[in-house]
Amino acid sequence: MDHASRPLVLTADRKGIGEAARILRDGGLVAVPTETVYGLAARADSDAAVAAIYRAKGRPSFNPLIVHVADLASAEALATFDERALKLAAAFWPGPLTIVLPLRVDAAIAPAVTAGLPTIALRCPAHPVMRAVIAAAGLPLAAPSANRSGAVSPTRAGHVAASLGEGVEAIVDGGACEAGLESTIVALRHDGRWQVLRPGPVSEASVAAVLGRSSDVVTSSAIEAPGQLVSHYAPGKPLRLNAVTAEADEFHIGFGLVVGDATLSPSGNLEEAASCLYAVLHRAAAATQPRIAVAPIPEQGIGAAINDRLRRAAA
Repeated sequence: MDHASRPLVLTADRKGIGEAARILRDGGLVAVPTETVYGLAARADSDAAVAAIYRAKGRPSFNPLIVHVADLASAEALATFDERALKLAAAFWPGPLTIVLPLRVDAAIAPAVTAGLPTIALRCPAHPVMRAVIAAAGLPLAAPSANRSGAVSPTRAGHVAASLGEGVEAIVDGGACEAGLESTIVALRHDGRWQVLRPGPVSEASVAAVLGRSSDVVTSSAIEAPGQLVSHYAPGKPLRLNAVTAEADEFHIGFGLVVGDATLSPSGNLEEAASCLYAVLHRAAAATQPRIAVAPIPEQGIGAAINDRLRRAAA
């Protein structure tokens, strides 16, 4: 394809999905909607295709990728599942939960996907468009968020085009993403413990209801999964948290009774706030004010995931 015509915007119908699958099988990059955010997909078994993801995003090579699969059987071909992993898959797949598991020695995965780690991050997405693309391609797809590394994640096709431009060959336009936050990532430790590496739509309490409460896990500075960098999801401006009022040079993001220049949820609904978070951050990034202030968000339920993203955006 002529780079001047990129990215190609595809409709989320049979024809568009078929074209997306063809591009992916040929080693190209396609942005695809999921229930969380838009993912920058490539075939996970191709060194060249995976390298293209890292180049397009400007992503550091030590930051591993999530592999999206059609079903449990496809996941078991790539990783070793124990009883706990099977319980999580039964409870939350298809859905916004990523599980970090031991990589099978015979897994047909490009080494760059795991960034040299002995584990692999796997998710079976619920979004009908992403599921259709995986099925049509007939391949596991590596798919981080479809934006420049460290920047605000995309929840609409326009966000992808603005961030990546011709770095992506095509975008399947499936409308706005429902959850609006990246998947929860859970690592299962060999000693029976588990750890949430990245909070998301599936709460830690929901995981504990399936696995039982895990004893404390010693944390390290090693990057084991996406979303663990201290500075991430950045709008390109200084961002101040827990701001009930804003300064004159700040774009104020409200929540609940704090109205602001734009609000995550006028009713104080955390699910609505999560769904709107990145869209509002994109709006704040484009505003004339040189700084951003964000109203307090309760640290409960999915609010913990919202605050995780905001703290990293402010870092």
